Amino acid sequence: MKGVTLWLGVVAAGVWAADEAVDGGASGAAYRDGTLELSWDNGTRRWSIAWYTGAGAWVGNDFNLATISGYRAISKIRFYSRSNWPNAQWDGFRLGVFDFRGSVPGSRLWPTAGGGYFFKPSGLNGHVWVEVNIGWTCPTTAFVAAEEQFYNWPNCDPSAVDNNPTFLRHSWLYSGGTWSPLSSASIEIAPYYNLMLRVVVNNETLAVSPASLGRVKALYR
Repeated sequence: MKGVTLWLGVVAAGVWAADEAVDGGASGAAYRDGTLELSWDNGTRRWSIAWYTGAGAWVGNDFNLATISGYRAISKIRFYSRSNWPNAQWDGFRLGVFDFRGSVPGSRLWPTAGGGYFFKPSGLNGHVWVEVNIGWTCPTTAFVAAEEQFYNWPNCDPSAVDNNPTFLRHSWLYSGGTWSPLSSASIEIAPYYNLMLRVVVNNETLAVSPASLGRVKALYR
């Protein structure tokens, strides 16, 4: 069986074009394995993004597991970043999963305490997919997986958007206490707004062999 990624975005206060930095350059190739991976990006980077005052700002993608029977366990979150811009090292970022049962992301579901799960990559260089083990069962079918820049420029790890000029309206920005579509805030990167952040899920109940699954592209709405 051929591999099959489920292919499965409001203006944030205080975050405008003048408050961000972007970088283009060589495209990054998406890392793939044999698991069921949810994504909205096409695997090719267009811009790397870092907020000048990015501490506390989150970017994320919404996903919906309603059409994937039994798949509720989030194995990993994959986040496309780079080690050599805006400085020459990894600084670390935080990850979180937020509720998405309304028109915008809601309260944080994971982790249940603190401000997010801090992760600092190591052993990775250049443009890469940073893979973080999660191992948590989501209590809702619809959710937003997100990354917080955590540190201000230039001591930070950037996020990235792909080179698809059509915004699929599943990428979000949280800043100043408000969630907004990424397209409303990141004016300088127009028209590229699809965040390169993915989620790997599994179905322990059905015990599906990871080797039998790969990437499927299908819109759920």
